[in-house]
Amino acid sequence: MIDLEAARRFFRLAPFMVELGVEPVAIGEGRLTTALVIAERHLQHTGQVHAGVSAAMADHTMGAAAQTLAPAGLWALTADLKASLLRAARGERLLCEAWVIKSGRTLAFTEAEVYVEHAGARTLVMKASATMALAGHVAPAAPGAVPAGL
Repeated sequence: MIDLEAARRFFRLAPFMVELGVEPVAIGEGRLTTALVIAERHLQHTGQVHAGVSAAMADHTMGAAAQTLAPAGLWALTADLKASLLRAARGERLLCEAWVIKSGRTLAFTEAEVYVEHAGARTLVMKASATMALAGHVAPAAPGAVPAGL
């Protein structure tokens, strides 16, 4: 079963995602959408969102999308990550849409797009892809965390 509330709990297991303010807003089988309200702490010296914020958001969102298809007892862990910055992100909110292209026994191949929302318009700012290793799970950060099925 795919559950948005379980995805939110999954994101709360990662202190860095909590610190960034990334929140799941929609979920489906092999898909996840997250949002982040842009704050001053997300900006670099030029006033645009730091690429590391967008890349971290895409990475974790792709991992969670892969997690929706992962067998019980396995975590989707990033083995390879590529991010292409298309333009500067300036606006009110980032939105990341991630999906699984193929999930196998030990690897899942994922892609994501990060958009910035500004004055009612949505603009693509990053394309990302990742290979996720499906690995025997490490002890979760919080009691009762179950990695399978979000």
